[in-house]
Amino acid sequence: MKATVMYGAGDVRVEEVPDPVVQKPTEALIRVTYACVCGSDLHPYHDLGDTPEGRRMGHEAIGVVEEIGDDVRTLSVGDTVIVPFAWSDGTCPFCRDGITTSCVHGGFFDGAPSATQAEKLIVPEADGTAVKVPAGTDEALMPSLLTLSDVYLTGYHAAVQGQVGPGKTVTVIGDGAVGLSAVLASKQLGAETIILMGRHTARTDLGREFGATHVVAERGDEGVAKVMEITGGEGSHVVLEAVGHMPAYEQAYGIVRPGGTISRVGVPQYEEAPVGFTSLFGKNATLTGGPATVRAYLEAAIPQVLDGTIDPGRVFDRELPLSEIAEGYRLMDSREALKVLIRP
Repeated sequence: MKATVMYGAGDVRVEEVPDPVVQKPTEALIRVTYACVCGSDLHPYHDLGDTPEGRRMGHEAIGVVEEIGDDVRTLSVGDTVIVPFAWSDGTCPFCRDGITTSCVHGGFFDGAPSATQAEKLIVPEADGTAVKVPAGTDEALMPSLLTLSDVYLTGYHAAVQGQVGPGKTVTVIGDGAVGLSAVLASKQLGAETIILMGRHTARTDLGREFGATHVVAERGDEGVAKVMEITGGEGSHVVLEAVGHMPAYEQAYGIVRPGGTISRVGVPQYEEAPVGFTSLFGKNATLTGGPATVRAYLEAAIPQVLDGTIDPGRVFDRELPLSEIAEGYRLMDSREALKVLIRP
Protein backbone atom coordinates (compact mmCIF):
# COMPACT_ATOMS: atom_id res chain seq x y z
CA MET A 1 0.00 0.00 0.00
CA LYS A 2 0.96 3.67 -0.22
CA ALA A 3 1.79 5.61 2.93
CA THR A 4 3.29 8.96 3.94
CA VAL A 5 6.82 8.81 5.31
CA MET A 6 8.87 11.73 6.65
CA TYR A 7 12.66 11.41 6.57
CA GLY A 8 13.59 14.79 8.00
CA ALA A 9 12.44 18.38 8.17
CA GLY A 10 10.57 19.20 4.96
CA ASP A 11 11.22 15.74 3.46
CA VAL A 12 7.79 14.14 2.97
CA ARG A 13 7.37 11.23 0.59
CA VAL A 14 4.65 8.78 -0.43
CA GLU A 15 6.07 5.29 -0.62
CA GLU A 16 5.03 1.68 -1.04
CA VAL A 17 5.10 -0.08 2.33
CA PRO A 18 3.88 -3.51 3.47
CA ASP A 19 0.14 -3.82 4.06
CA PRO A 20 -0.70 -3.80 7.79
CA VAL A 21 -1.95 -7.07 9.25
CA VAL A 22 -4.28 -7.76 12.18
CA GLN A 23 -2.08 -9.44 14.80
CA LYS A 24 -4.08 -9.07 18.02
CA PRO A 25 -7.69 -10.11 18.68
CA THR A 26 -8.59 -6.55 19.73
CA GLU A 27 -7.42 -4.91 16.47
CA ALA A 28 -9.24 -3.87 13.30
CA LEU A 29 -7.91 -3.21 9.82
CA ILE A 30 -9.29 -0.03 8.25
CA ARG A 31 -9.21 1.11 4.63
CA VAL A 32 -8.76 4.86 4.86
CA THR A 33 -11.24 6.95 2.86
CA TYR A 34 -10.51 10.39 4.36
CA ALA A 35 -7.42 11.71 6.10
CA CYS A 36 -5.81 15.12 6.52
CA VAL A 37 -2.73 17.08 7.51
CA CYS A 38 -2.77 18.46 11.06
CA GLY A 39 -1.12 21.62 12.31
CA SER A 40 0.81 19.47 14.78
CA ASP A 41 2.28 17.54 11.82
CA LEU A 42 4.11 20.75 10.96
CA HIS A 43 6.26 20.50 14.09
CA PRO A 44 8.30 17.54 12.76
CA TYR A 45 8.01 19.07 9.30
CA HIS A 46 10.02 21.97 10.72
CA ASP A 47 12.47 20.21 13.00
CA LEU A 48 12.61 16.42 12.52
CA GLY A 49 16.24 15.37 12.39
CA ASP A 50 17.67 13.04 9.78
CA THR A 51 15.64 9.82 10.09
CA PRO A 52 16.99 7.20 7.68
CA GLU A 53 14.31 4.67 8.61
CA GLY A 54 11.56 7.23 8.03
CA ARG A 55 8.65 8.21 10.24
CA ARG A 56 5.11 7.26 9.22
CA MET A 57 2.72 10.19 9.54
CA GLY A 58 -0.91 10.94 10.32
CA HIS A 59 -3.39 10.62 13.18
CA GLU A 60 -6.85 11.58 11.80
CA ALA A 61 -9.02 9.34 9.64
CA ILE A 62 -12.35 8.02 8.50
CA GLY A 63 -12.34 4.60 6.90
CA VAL A 64 -14.10 1.32 6.19
CA VAL A 65 -13.55 -1.77 8.32
CA GLU A 66 -11.96 -4.56 6.24
CA GLU A 67 -11.05 -7.07 8.95
CA ILE A 68 -11.57 -7.46 12.69
CA GLY A 69 -9.82 -9.49 15.37
CA ASP A 70 -11.63 -12.31 17.13
CA ASP A 71 -12.39 -10.24 20.24
CA VAL A 72 -13.86 -7.20 18.46
CA ARG A 73 -17.58 -7.02 19.22
CA THR A 74 -18.81 -3.52 18.30
CA LEU A 75 -17.59 -3.34 14.68
CA SER A 76 -18.37 -5.35 11.56
CA VAL A 77 -16.66 -5.59 8.20
CA GLY A 78 -18.05 -2.84 5.98
CA ASP A 79 -18.74 -0.33 8.77
CA THR A 80 -17.61 3.25 8.18
CA VAL A 81 -15.84 4.52 11.27
CA ILE A 82 -14.20 7.63 12.69
CA VAL A 83 -10.73 6.97 14.10
CA PRO A 84 -9.74 9.48 16.79
CA PHE A 85 -6.09 10.48 17.14
CA ALA A 86 -5.53 8.26 20.19
CA TRP A 87 -6.64 4.71 20.84
CA SER A 88 -8.12 3.58 24.14
CA ASP A 89 -9.86 0.49 25.52
CA GLY A 90 -12.81 2.37 27.03
CA THR A 91 -12.71 0.27 30.20
CA CYS A 92 -9.64 1.25 32.23
CA PRO A 93 -9.97 3.59 35.26
CA PHE A 94 -8.84 6.63 33.26
CA CYS A 95 -11.21 5.89 30.37
CA ARG A 96 -14.07 5.56 32.86
CA ASP A 97 -13.11 9.03 34.12
CA GLY A 98 -13.24 10.34 30.53
CA ILE A 99 -9.44 10.83 30.28
CA THR A 100 -9.13 8.50 27.31
CA THR A 101 -5.76 9.88 26.22
CA SER A 102 -4.27 8.38 29.40
CA CYS A 103 -5.69 4.88 28.83
CA VAL A 104 -3.44 2.24 30.36
CA HIS A 105 -3.66 0.24 27.12
CA GLY A 106 -3.74 3.28 24.86
CA GLY A 107 -1.46 5.21 22.58
CA PHE A 108 -1.36 7.81 19.83
CA PHE A 109 -1.72 7.20 16.09
CA ASP A 110 1.68 8.03 14.66
CA GLY A 111 4.03 5.55 13.08
CA ALA A 112 3.55 2.14 11.43
CA PRO A 113 1.17 0.34 11.35
CA SER A 114 -1.18 2.87 12.93
CA ALA A 115 -0.49 6.08 10.99
CA THR A 116 -3.45 7.48 9.09
CA GLN A 117 -1.90 9.26 6.10
CA ALA A 118 -1.96 5.96 4.26
CA GLU A 119 -4.28 3.68 2.34
CA LYS A 120 -4.81 1.36 5.33
CA LEU A 121 -4.10 1.27 9.05
CA ILE A 122 -4.45 -0.92 12.10
CA VAL A 123 -6.69 0.36 14.91
CA PRO A 124 -5.62 -1.09 18.28
CA GLU A 125 -8.30 -1.55 20.95
CA ALA A 126 -10.85 -1.22 18.17
CA ASP A 127 -13.95 -1.63 20.36
CA GLY A 128 -12.95 1.27 22.56
CA THR A 129 -11.55 3.47 19.81
CA ALA A 130 -13.37 3.47 16.46
CA VAL A 131 -16.89 4.91 16.33
CA LYS A 132 -19.37 3.92 13.64
CA VAL A 133 -20.93 6.48 11.31
CA PRO A 134 -24.60 5.69 10.62
CA ALA A 135 -25.10 3.77 7.40
CA GLY A 136 -26.29 5.95 4.54
CA THR A 137 -24.69 9.15 5.87
CA ASP A 138 -24.38 11.80 3.15
CA GLU A 139 -20.86 11.80 1.75
CA ALA A 140 -20.90 15.61 1.89
CA LEU A 141 -20.81 15.38 5.70
CA MET A 142 -17.64 13.32 5.82
CA PRO A 143 -15.23 16.30 6.08
CA SER A 144 -17.10 17.57 9.13
CA LEU A 145 -17.17 14.08 10.63
CA LEU A 146 -13.42 13.85 10.01
CA THR A 147 -12.87 16.91 12.20
CA LEU A 148 -14.29 14.86 15.08
CA SER A 149 -11.17 12.69 14.94
CA ASP A 150 -9.16 15.63 16.23
CA VAL A 151 -9.46 19.26 15.24
CA TYR A 152 -13.04 20.23 16.15
CA LEU A 153 -13.13 18.16 19.30
CA THR A 154 -9.73 19.50 20.30
CA GLY A 155 -11.20 23.00 20.15
CA TYR A 156 -14.25 21.71 22.03
CA HIS A 157 -12.01 20.11 24.65
CA ALA A 158 -10.27 23.44 25.18
CA ALA A 159 -13.61 25.11 25.75
CA VAL A 160 -14.91 22.40 28.08
CA GLN A 161 -11.73 22.35 30.15
CA GLY A 162 -11.88 26.14 30.34
CA GLN A 163 -15.51 25.96 31.54
CA VAL A 164 -16.83 28.15 28.76
CA GLY A 165 -20.50 28.93 29.27
CA PRO A 166 -23.24 31.55 29.05
CA GLY A 167 -22.18 35.05 29.96
CA LYS A 168 -18.48 34.30 29.69
CA THR A 169 -15.92 36.32 27.73
CA VAL A 170 -13.63 33.96 25.84
CA THR A 171 -10.42 34.79 24.00
CA VAL A 172 -9.06 32.29 21.49
CA ILE A 173 -5.36 32.63 20.63
CA GLY A 174 -4.59 31.22 17.20
CA ASP A 175 -6.48 31.31 13.91
CA GLY A 176 -5.54 27.81 12.75
CA ALA A 177 -8.10 25.05 12.42
CA VAL A 178 -8.03 24.25 16.15
CA GLY A 179 -8.44 27.90 17.12
CA LEU A 180 -11.37 28.32 14.75
CA SER A 181 -12.87 25.12 16.12
CA ALA A 182 -12.50 26.54 19.62
CA VAL A 183 -14.47 29.60 18.47
CA LEU A 184 -17.24 27.37 17.09
CA ALA A 185 -17.30 25.28 20.27
CA SER A 186 -17.40 28.38 22.49
CA LYS A 187 -20.40 29.64 20.51
CA GLN A 188 -22.12 26.27 20.99
CA LEU A 189 -21.47 26.45 24.72
CA GLY A 190 -23.08 29.89 24.97
CA ALA A 191 -20.17 32.31 25.37
CA GLU A 192 -21.33 35.92 25.21
CA THR A 193 -18.17 37.56 23.87
CA ILE A 194 -15.65 35.63 21.76
CA ILE A 195 -12.39 37.39 20.86
CA LEU A 196 -10.28 35.72 18.19
CA MET A 197 -6.60 36.64 18.11
CA GLY A 198 -5.29 36.10 14.58
CA ARG A 199 -4.08 38.12 11.63
CA HIS A 200 -4.95 36.08 8.55
CA THR A 201 -8.10 37.68 7.19
CA ALA A 202 -9.50 34.64 5.37
CA ARG A 203 -9.25 32.68 8.60
CA THR A 204 -10.58 35.34 10.92
CA ASP A 205 -13.50 35.92 8.53
CA LEU A 206 -14.41 32.26 8.99
CA GLY A 207 -13.93 32.76 12.71
CA ARG A 208 -16.55 35.52 12.64
CA GLU A 209 -18.92 33.17 10.84
CA PHE A 210 -18.24 30.56 13.53
CA GLY A 211 -19.17 33.07 16.24
CA ALA A 212 -16.29 35.43 17.01
CA THR A 213 -17.59 38.84 18.08
CA HIS A 214 -14.18 40.55 17.88
CA VAL A 215 -10.93 39.98 16.02
CA VAL A 216 -7.57 41.18 17.34
CA ALA A 217 -4.76 41.14 14.81
CA GLU A 218 -2.12 42.60 17.13
CA ARG A 219 0.33 40.34 18.95
CA GLY A 220 2.43 40.57 22.09
CA ASP A 221 1.94 43.59 24.34
CA GLU A 222 -0.17 45.34 21.70
CA GLY A 223 -2.48 42.33 21.46
CA VAL A 224 -2.79 42.15 25.25
CA ALA A 225 -3.64 45.86 25.38
CA LYS A 226 -6.30 45.47 22.69
CA VAL A 227 -8.02 42.59 24.50
CA MET A 228 -7.91 44.52 27.76
CA GLU A 229 -9.52 47.47 25.97
CA ILE A 230 -12.32 45.28 24.59
CA THR A 231 -12.96 43.79 28.05
CA GLY A 232 -13.04 47.14 29.82
CA GLY A 233 -9.73 46.46 31.51
CA GLU A 234 -10.98 43.29 33.21
CA GLY A 235 -9.52 40.61 30.94
CA SER A 236 -11.04 37.41 29.64
CA HIS A 237 -12.85 34.86 31.81
CA VAL A 238 -11.42 32.07 29.65
CA VAL A 239 -8.40 32.03 27.34
CA LEU A 240 -8.12 29.15 24.87
CA GLU A 241 -4.53 28.81 23.67
CA ALA A 242 -4.38 26.89 20.38
CA VAL A 243 -0.82 27.59 19.24
CA GLY A 244 1.66 25.93 21.58
CA HIS A 245 4.48 28.48 21.40
CA MET A 246 5.69 30.56 24.34
CA PRO A 247 4.56 33.96 22.94
CA ALA A 248 0.98 32.62 22.80
CA TYR A 249 1.20 31.43 26.40
CA GLU A 250 2.58 34.80 27.48
CA GLN A 251 -0.35 36.52 25.76
CA ALA A 252 -2.70 34.13 27.54
CA TYR A 253 -1.58 35.00 31.06
CA GLY A 254 -1.47 38.67 30.09
CA ILE A 255 -5.17 38.75 29.19
CA VAL A 256 -6.75 36.24 31.57
CA ARG A 257 -9.09 37.85 34.08
CA PRO A 258 -8.32 37.48 37.80
CA GLY A 259 -9.94 34.20 38.82
CA GLY A 260 -10.07 33.14 35.17
CA THR A 261 -8.86 30.06 33.33
CA ILE A 262 -6.28 29.40 30.63
CA SER A 263 -6.95 26.21 28.68
CA ARG A 264 -4.11 25.01 26.44
CA VAL A 265 -4.55 22.55 23.58
CA GLY A 266 -1.78 23.77 21.28
CA VAL A 267 0.93 21.10 21.64
CA PRO A 268 3.53 22.94 23.77
CA GLN A 269 6.83 23.50 22.00
CA TYR A 270 8.51 24.37 25.31
CA GLU A 271 9.18 22.52 28.55
CA GLU A 272 8.71 25.29 31.10
CA ALA A 273 5.99 27.91 31.46
CA PRO A 274 5.77 30.76 33.99
CA VAL A 275 3.27 30.08 36.78
CA GLY A 276 4.53 32.60 39.37
CA PHE A 277 3.12 35.77 40.85
CA THR A 278 3.21 37.90 37.70
CA SER A 279 1.70 35.21 35.47
CA LEU A 280 -0.84 32.93 37.19
CA PHE A 281 -0.39 33.02 40.95
CA GLY A 282 -1.10 36.69 41.44
CA LYS A 283 -4.36 36.44 39.49
CA ASN A 284 -5.61 33.27 41.18
CA ALA A 285 -5.79 31.96 37.61
CA THR A 286 -6.27 28.32 36.66
CA LEU A 287 -4.17 26.54 34.05
CA THR A 288 -5.72 23.51 32.38
CA GLY A 289 -5.89 21.71 29.05
CA GLY A 290 -3.97 18.89 27.44
CA PRO A 291 -4.41 16.27 24.72
CA ALA A 292 -8.08 16.30 23.78
CA THR A 293 -10.09 13.36 25.08
CA VAL A 294 -11.77 13.10 21.68
CA ARG A 295 -13.16 9.61 22.23
CA ALA A 296 -15.14 10.81 25.25
CA TYR A 297 -16.99 13.40 23.13
CA LEU A 298 -17.51 11.54 19.84
CA GLU A 299 -20.93 9.97 20.30
CA ALA A 300 -22.49 13.28 21.32
CA ALA A 301 -20.84 15.24 18.51
CA ILE A 302 -21.83 13.00 15.58
CA PRO A 303 -25.57 13.90 15.74
CA GLN A 304 -24.66 17.60 15.81
CA VAL A 305 -22.91 17.18 12.46
CA LEU A 306 -25.67 15.01 11.01
CA ASP A 307 -28.45 17.49 11.88
CA GLY A 308 -26.47 20.56 10.80
CA THR A 309 -26.04 22.09 14.24
CA ILE A 310 -22.32 22.43 13.50
CA ASP A 311 -20.38 22.43 10.24
CA PRO A 312 -16.75 22.23 11.36
CA GLY A 313 -15.63 20.77 8.03
CA ARG A 314 -15.48 24.32 6.70
CA VAL A 315 -11.91 24.46 8.04
CA PHE A 316 -10.87 22.33 5.04
CA ASP A 317 -9.99 24.69 2.22
CA ARG A 318 -7.94 22.33 0.02
CA GLU A 319 -8.30 18.70 -1.06
CA LEU A 320 -5.49 16.59 -2.52
CA PRO A 321 -4.89 12.93 -3.31
CA LEU A 322 -2.53 11.01 -1.05
CA SER A 323 0.07 11.03 -3.84
CA GLU A 324 0.33 14.84 -3.47
CA ILE A 325 0.39 15.06 0.32
CA ALA A 326 3.84 16.70 0.31
CA GLU A 327 2.18 19.65 -1.40
CA GLY A 328 -0.43 19.65 1.36
CA TYR A 329 2.31 20.02 3.96
CA ARG A 330 3.86 22.84 1.95
CA LEU A 331 0.56 24.68 1.56
CA MET A 332 -0.17 24.54 5.27
CA ASP A 333 3.36 25.46 6.25
CA SER A 334 3.27 28.54 3.99
CA ARG A 335 -0.25 29.37 5.26
CA GLU A 336 -1.62 29.11 1.75
CA ALA A 337 -4.05 26.55 3.16
CA LEU A 338 -5.82 26.36 6.50
CA LYS A 339 -6.29 22.58 6.56
CA VAL A 340 -5.80 20.06 3.76
CA LEU A 341 -8.15 17.12 3.23
CA ILE A 342 -6.48 13.98 1.84
CA ARG A 343 -8.24 11.31 -0.21
CA PRO A 344 -6.21 8.07 -0.42
